Amino acid sequence: MTQHQALQDLLAARHSCRAFRADPVPRDVIDTILRDAGRVPSWCNAQPWNVHLTSGAATDAFRAVMLKAFDTERPAPDFPFPDGYTGARKERRQTCGMQLYEAVGIGRGDKQARVAQMRENYAFFGAPHVALITTATELGPYGALDCGGFITAFCLSAEAQGIATVPQAAIAFYAETVRAHFAIPEEERILAAISFGYEDRDHPANAFRTARAALPEFTTFHD
Repeated sequence: MTQHQALQDLLAARHSCRAFRADPVPRDVIDTILRDAGRVPSWCNAQPWNVHLTSGAATDAFRAVMLKAFDTERPAPDFPFPDGYTGARKERRQTCGMQLYEAVGIGRGDKQARVAQMRENYAFFGAPHVALITTATELGPYGALDCGGFITAFCLSAEAQGIATVPQAAIAFYAETVRAHFAIPEEERILAAISFGYEDRDHPANAFRTARAALPEFTTFHD
């Protein structure tokens, strides 16, 4: 197998896992994932990502804090919400949501069940580990852009080692709660989190896969 084929296989296999087993990931595997992710390019090699990584009781404590925030607080992220989703972006978002709801048996009109499924984001879908990603406020959107590369590399390295992941912007909806929990300084912005661990392959939430757009949908060639 060529390196390119191996990369293609990783990209095709990686998906957002929404149900994990409780088994912890060995520390040496976690260290390898972090080192791999740290190899991505960044503007002027600033490497603007900071990671707060939880395991064991620390994950359980963070889970309890986030579930309480979801139940009692109004979202207030450091980065603004999208203004909206229109056109193909709206269709893809809706399709993804419906695939999940259908997989776990939630009907179209069952709002209570949909809220309960949304709440699972803040239980980290049962994952034993969470990697919270922050970036320096002074770097603005460019720091966030570089962190996106880090998140992608993290997920691919994890996949290569049999570890499932789900990047979660939802964790950043309660930025001040997260900041207080980890004593994160004000000059750091809460960007996203990655919940990770071993996939529960029998859970229906992991039974579907999202589609990807064809080249003409997102590329304009200028020859």
